Amino acid sequence: MRVEKVTRSFGSGGNKVLVLKNIDIAIEEGTLTILRGRSGSGKTTLLNLLSALDMPTTGEIFFEGKDITKLPDRKRDELRRTKYAFVFQSVALIGNMTAYENVDFALRVARYPSKDRDKRVREALDLVGLLSRMKHRVQELSGGEQQRVAIARAIAGRPSIIFADEPTAELDSNMGEQIMRLFRKVVETEKLTVVMTTHDPHLMKCADRVYLLEDGVVIA
Repeated sequence: MRVEKVTRSFGSGGNKVLVLKNIDIAIEEGTLTILRGRSGSGKTTLLNLLSALDMPTTGEIFFEGKDITKLPDRKRDELRRTKYAFVFQSVALIGNMTAYENVDFALRVARYPSKDRDKRVREALDLVGLLSRMKHRVQELSGGEQQRVAIARAIAGRPSIIFADEPTAELDSNMGEQIMRLFRKVVETEKLTVVMTTHDPHLMKCADRVYLLEDGVVIA
């Protein structure tokens, strides 16, 4: 993925706010990249642009050689469904479903072949260490276990890239480090790319590349 001269502003006229300013970054395949910055630095806005949840005001974003800012809405929807996956700060699991059912539901939405779904759900839950807990409902799992289910759900459909917005923000430092090691494992075993945001400097050691944002500018 490549980002060239991207800006993002909100509002108009005297109320216009420039949130991102001439962003140029590159994300290599098969790596874990962190967008780091304090609240209001622009890191979540940039993540939303990379993941095709939002459009830049100016500039271009290339994924697999194609400028995704030029794609029609239908193609962008398809990209999010087939190539991209998401892990959020609030895990966004379906509370009345089990861990297994949450992952299986995601595969149904992605139109994963029905004959292969059960095997893939179990593989994904096993990878995050929750195969033995797959029949437990969301409310029966700890916060860390819920986040691991969210990661299993993200990887199950074999995406090219996972976008994670502050995935450790609601966890204690020990569990946060465990989740980061899990992302590292996912990159290495599933051969995919992870891009995540965080403001926690203790999590940087797991990353292949860190971009530091300040006031909408990449400064390192």
